[in-house]
Amino acid sequence: MFFRRLLFFAIVIAVASGLTALLALALAPGGWLAWKVVALAAFAGTAPWTGICAANGLLGFAILVACRDPVRCVFPAIGTDTADAPLPATALTVTVRNEDMGAVLPPLGRLLDGLDASGSGTAFTAFILSDTPDGERAAVEAEAAARFAAGRSGPVEVRYRRRRDNVGMKAGNLMDFLDRQAAGFALAVVLDADSEMSASAVLRLTRAMVADPTLGIVQHLTVGRPTQALFPRLFQFGMRAGMRVWATGQAWWQGAEGPYWGHNAIVRIAPFRAHCRLPPLADGSTILSHDQVEAALIAGAGWGVRVLPSEDGSHEGNPPALPEFIQRDARWLAGNLQYLRLLAAPGLRPMGRWQLAQAVLMFVVAPLYVIFGAACAAGAAGTPSSAPRPWLAVTFAIAWIGAIYAPKLAGYAETALFRERRQAYGGIKPLACGAAMEFLFVMILDPIMQVSKTLGILSAAVGSGRGWTAQNRSSRRIRWREAAGLLSVQTVFGILLVSVMLHDRFALMLFLPFGAGLLVAIPFCVATAAPELGRIVGAKRICATPEELQPSG
Repeated sequence: MFFRRLLFFAIVIAVASGLTALLALALAPGGWLAWKVVALAAFAGTAPWTGICAANGLLGFAILVACRDPVRCVFPAIGTDTADAPLPATALTVTVRNEDMGAVLPPLGRLLDGLDASGSGTAFTAFILSDTPDGERAAVEAEAAARFAAGRSGPVEVRYRRRRDNVGMKAGNLMDFLDRQAAGFALAVVLDADSEMSASAVLRLTRAMVADPTLGIVQHLTVGRPTQALFPRLFQFGMRAGMRVWATGQAWWQGAEGPYWGHNAIVRIAPFRAHCRLPPLADGSTILSHDQVEAALIAGAGWGVRVLPSEDGSHEGNPPALPEFIQRDARWLAGNLQYLRLLAAPGLRPMGRWQLAQAVLMFVVAPLYVIFGAACAAGAAGTPSSAPRPWLAVTFAIAWIGAIYAPKLAGYAETALFRERRQAYGGIKPLACGAAMEFLFVMILDPIMQVSKTLGILSAAVGSGRGWTAQNRSSRRIRWREAAGLLSVQTVFGILLVSVMLHDRFALMLFLPFGAGLLVAIPFCVATAAPELGRIVGAKRICATPEELQPSG
């Protein structure tokens, strides 16, 4: 792994330093005014994250294009023949809290039907693990689970357990199960309320554990469920293109010290129970984003953590609209910022600390983007920039976009290169149309989210963060008043910045990749939640996934 990691970090450093040098060349004419120094310093702070994106994108693309079997290239155990090996007793765990069981149970039923049909159902038992508090919702939930269990006729038994408190939240829920009900089980598949996995995907995870007894966690690549709602439809189309490339590249250089996302994964119960029990933080608070800490702890104890970068049969739901997306991001922000207090924790390997640091970096660069935009505006508000070589600003902007979106762009390119893959998306024209529409979508979305993350970090700094709030998973229409209340800061900030840059072409060229989306944040929020637009885009099969175009059953 040493040379693989050396190559990865060499690419990170080359991209980060190259982009920073390019920006310095673009800013240098006219002397180093204060705003230029601030803009360069702010960008330099974001450059490591940009380098990580580029490195994972380039490495993943190279593997996907050059390797006959890319999954086996980064996960050797997948090539081991375990077809005749008996499957260990495996628990299928679904964690719920105040969820709509009408949405939770059908995907679980399809999984159990598939396992029954495969002839492997006797190795599995399903557990619905509830943290729903006492009350009417708990009674409805228990009744739905009982009906579901009674209606099953296959060999997979379904059991329901409800705690009356939420101690430790989801991580505590799962650990309570492992402590109290997991006797006799060797493995546990971890599913969220919005997870959907096929029987083949679950068997793929289980056989990977059989093939390599040193593995403690195997995380399956997860993609979005097919949906007609416009916001998640656009988001997951691009996320799918980028995540396959990112996960493949990352798995190549991280090996058996990879990440864990807390769902659509399998854990080996004995080491997980022994090493992944999360203590409270120094101030007594609960660790919110448990998954990456658990991965670092079990890897620190010598067990392998690998990502299986195959997208077949592993799905999750995505937030139905921008307000829910921002809310989910705020949950992750609250959890990931806690990792700052864990970076020096004992028992972690260097790669485990890297995983935590990378999760923090994903959020803490956001204020630097805001500072960069404000610095460009400050420069434009003063004396217009002396820029005898404005083409450098354009070159920098294009290079910046190409680097930070490298996994997504490489994913689209890789899909287009191979006939079977592009045909799964309906051919080259639908793929290109979807990619263009999604890329416009993300260029608007990302500036909005950078400002949102910055506001979240400021709230956390003064102790007024919203913390781990409940989730809405149902599609809905967004009214103009709600959108304006949510996105007024982004809109005003964008208008102020652009208004002072209109007379300075140089500053505007530097800023637009960061901030153009701020100007249309409110109509963007309303439009991407509009059911009518979702139906039109869905009817035209724009941004359609293979599962939508070729349903499995």
